[in-house]
Amino acid sequence: MLVVVPMDSTDVQEAKITHVLEAKTWALLRIEEGELVEVEHADAYDGFENWPEAVVVCSDGEPVMDFINMSMMVLVAHTQKTIDEIVEAFLFRELHDLAY
Repeated sequence: MLVVVPMDSTDVQEAKITHVLEAKTWALLRIEEGELVEVEHADAYDGFENWPEAVVVCSDGEPVMDFINMSMMVLVAHTQKTIDEIVEAFLFRELHDLAY
């Protein structure tokens, strides 16, 4: 599964999720067999070679119509901030669906 997340830094250990319009970089998380396999970075969410299947945003009020139009699943990390927290919440199905 490929999941894209707007981040405030390319430092995997220190980066935190940020608002879509404030993203300094986008992290593409490759999750396979219950673990994080790879993290790639790009300047834009559509700047990756492989197309993401889902996007994780930090709140319900984020501008997500572009993602929905691209048939991406939109998940919300209300309390998770770091890549590790987001991956763990994704694996345990603790991320929320978008509330319209």
